[in-house]
Amino acid sequence: MTAHRVVVLAQEGAYPFELGIPARIFGATDGAYDVQLTTPTGGAITTNAGFSVVPAVGPDVLRTADTVIVAPVDPYQLRPSLTAEMEAALALVRPDARLVSICTGSFTLAAAGLLVGRTAATHWQCAPLFRDWYPDVELDENVLFSGDSSLVTSAGAASGIDLCLHLIREDHGVELATLAARRCVVAPHREGGQAQFIERPIPDAPDLSTSATRAWALERLADDLTIPRLAQHAHMSERTFVRRFRADTGLAVREWLTQQRLVAARRLLETTELGIDSVAAEVGYATGTSLRRHLAAHLGVSPTTYRRSHRVRDAA
Repeated sequence: MTAHRVVVLAQEGAYPFELGIPARIFGATDGAYDVQLTTPTGGAITTNAGFSVVPAVGPDVLRTADTVIVAPVDPYQLRPSLTAEMEAALALVRPDARLVSICTGSFTLAAAGLLVGRTAATHWQCAPLFRDWYPDVELDENVLFSGDSSLVTSAGAASGIDLCLHLIREDHGVELATLAARRCVVAPHREGGQAQFIERPIPDAPDLSTSATRAWALERLADDLTIPRLAQHAHMSERTFVRRFRADTGLAVREWLTQQRLVAARRLLETTELGIDSVAAEVGYATGTSLRRHLAAHLGVSPTTYRRSHRVRDAA
């Protein structure tokens, strides 16, 4: 299998942590990806941590990239328009290459005019500035990442890990993504729609969180998980539970359950030979028709098509 080439494009003032995420996560996939780093000029850049990074390759490598990841920079380095060097570098990217940004890297894509009419993510602290500079972009500062198969933007810092795992899962299936997560000792899956960890008052007691009930529900997706039943498990009134659940996850209860059931269904489609009706029952849908409807709404494909494409890739 030919390795998927990922090129990380770094700029002055880059965050070292985020610069290293793609190489670390994609590098844990047994050669499925080839990760390289470059800069707009091919020369050294100074990180916001006070040391320099010297790329091993020049910007011409962008011509061969299957995925280009624009790394973030310190907010004090942000400008509303591109430098001539960055504009020239982005012009090297093939039209069919996947474009990705981590954290404030979305400012670069927006400045290039690539996010007009799209929904994008960035670090929540930079959201007011982003909206001021790029009013033609629909910004959602509450999500970990947002986008489609051709362009994806993510929020701050660790959400870059979630994004890279998401891309592995989309390219090669859940097993390889889980393997990479295990090797890097990180959580294997957080949905893109999960809320960023925006500043909120710290609860007075741990039992105010819905995390225990969410973990309990994940073990019982095949059950009838109604809001009354979930609230009872959390020892809360239904109204309080619904409010705290949204505060914890950024999602309504039913929306979160749908996401988790589809994650489980995709895993079963990728890793088992269960029939569609059996997969549906395992994750809490009454019939295979319900699963087909939800999968089509969220991914635009049928269970059979999803299984065929992902299992073929896994086996390659």
